[in-house]
Amino acid sequence: MTNVSISDLRKYGKTYNLSVLSVALVNHQKANWKLASSNYRSLKQIRKTSFDFDHFRIDCQFNPERIRSSAADTGIQSIQARPCFLCNENRPEEQNGIPYGDEFIILCNPYPIFPYHLTIPTLKHIPQLIEDHIQDFLHLTRDLQDFTVLYNGPECGASAPDHFHFQAGIRDFLPIEDELPSLLADKSERIFFRPEVEVYAIHDYLRKMLILKSDEEKILADTLKKVIRLLEPSQSGPEPMLNLLGYFKSGVWHIVLIPRRTGRPSEYYADEFEKILVSPAAVEMAGLLILPREEDFFKISKENIHSIYHQVSIGNDEFHTLTEQIKTLT
Repeated sequence: MTNVSISDLRKYGKTYNLSVLSVALVNHQKANWKLASSNYRSLKQIRKTSFDFDHFRIDCQFNPERIRSSAADTGIQSIQARPCFLCNENRPEEQNGIPYGDEFIILCNPYPIFPYHLTIPTLKHIPQLIEDHIQDFLHLTRDLQDFTVLYNGPECGASAPDHFHFQAGIRDFLPIEDELPSLLADKSERIFFRPEVEVYAIHDYLRKMLILKSDEEKILADTLKKVIRLLEPSQSGPEPMLNLLGYFKSGVWHIVLIPRRTGRPSEYYADEFEKILVSPAAVEMAGLLILPREEDFFKISKENIHSIYHQVSIGNDEFHTLTEQIKTLT
């Protein structure tokens, strides 16, 4: 694996900021890496369907190449037994990257969900824990302004919980990106307000979630850290169960925090007739269910979707307690 130069990337797109440079990187990888080329070409032919839930929708994408993530064994023994695919020495020779600061590298994700899909791991092999990287998350959302940046907790969809990383997908692809303005206007409760930062609670969206808005990076980072510390500790993992996604638009950060109750629903473990192989991560919690098996794509129903989100999302009582605690933050 090598870093690709800006002069090389000019052949594949614009390079005037990190966001368009990252688009050029994906174009470069599609042209020079057979695996990426094949999988991005296949992405154009995937099937997709939508379910209407009145004021929002859930999209389902049949994407067989995502079986590696959806079915990943993230148990301790399995993680320890395999080489880390995000470490530099184990990445494919064809996978080129763009350095980001002193700690990260931006890579093309060769198993895409989005038309432009990035993986952004740390250079060091350190565990997937968000608290010390909240500032990095905000920096990325600001610098990748054409993308939505995603974080999956170690028990909430991260297929490499042993190696810290973000993902990013090109904007205006996830249902929540379309729906967030109307959700904030009509379906939210503002639970925290300061001139520099606001926090909203979304109750009626199949998933419970918190929205943080601010144009002040330091205050937003401090508030986000305080909110995460209010989440119930995981009984089996090192941090509270959560997903994050965020984007930066018109000078304002829009951060979505989704508290979780469990990583995978019962349908994942069911016998074949009832089985639906879905492993919700930030993309799924943002309204795009990735289904790597064709049979699941054809049989999934609104009732299945309701069941899946109900199981993996925080419950009403826990969310009420959380929002009342947020109201008392200083």
